[in-house]
Amino acid sequence: MSVLRLATRRSPLARCQAVYVADRLAAIGVPSELVEVHTHGDLRRDVPLVALGGRGAFALEVQRAVTDGDADVAVHSAKDLPSVTPQGLVLAGVPERRDAADVLVGRSLAGLGPGATVATGSPRRRALLLERRPDLRVVELRGNMARRLAAPGRDGVDAVVAAAAALERLGETSRVSERLDPTWFVPQIGQGALALEAREDDETTRAIVARLTDAAAFDAVRAERAFLRELGTGCAIPAGAYATWRDGVLSLSAVMVGLDGSASVRVTRGGTDPESLGRDVACELRDERGGALLPGWSG
Repeated sequence: MSVLRLATRRSPLARCQAVYVADRLAAIGVPSELVEVHTHGDLRRDVPLVALGGRGAFALEVQRAVTDGDADVAVHSAKDLPSVTPQGLVLAGVPERRDAADVLVGRSLAGLGPGATVATGSPRRRALLLERRPDLRVVELRGNMARRLAAPGRDGVDAVVAAAAALERLGETSRVSERLDPTWFVPQIGQGALALEAREDDETTRAIVARLTDAAAFDAVRAERAFLRELGTGCAIPAGAYATWRDGVLSLSAVMVGLDGSASVRVTRGGTDPESLGRDVACELRDERGGALLPGWSG
């Protein structure tokens, strides 16, 4: 069997994720190798992610490695993947999902005094924090996980927000001060999951990747991505969605928040078709519950 080439970002977390996929492939007898790619988002750490085009800043070069034939599979954090798949590629698989929640590192929410400083580069995290704690000072922070974990206690930063799954993969869960309940701190689309893309016409690779796929995680990510695609916002505007299977029904909880955290709209709805469910929830929040009128959403 030929070696399957896995395209990945060069960050420690991305490499860790790609090695996980490689290990899963080895377990089914498929040899693989990593193809490391520099992405625009990694090279411009001094610029807010929104200014770089949001989610695509970490995905486009990895996708291009596959479309150009330099790799066979693109390995992404699903939360970094643009909601529209480039022509010629397909979302071929999603392995078992890890914890989708966000966490605080440095101090818990209750341990943050009035006016404390929390760092994050995510508009969603910023808005959700300010919705619950409008007294907080939220500042911009970008960079790899090592830089983020080192931020508390420096330059006046009291805590940072990170993804629970990232700390799990890096063996840094001891750094967690508080896990933020996803029922109110709704995760980013795809958070905690890996997304594996392959060329649409590469049936052999698609069949191999399908063997790594967890059906429940795949459906959940599809529903969340359909939600984001209907909103058409990338990560520039604060919204979150989290889908799980419960008693044979796919349940999708979603939120739209004003940029300043002053107001939000939320809904939970169940269904069986991931794409329809995601679109319907987005339309309900935006059009029926007033999401389009929230600060920052109305233009």
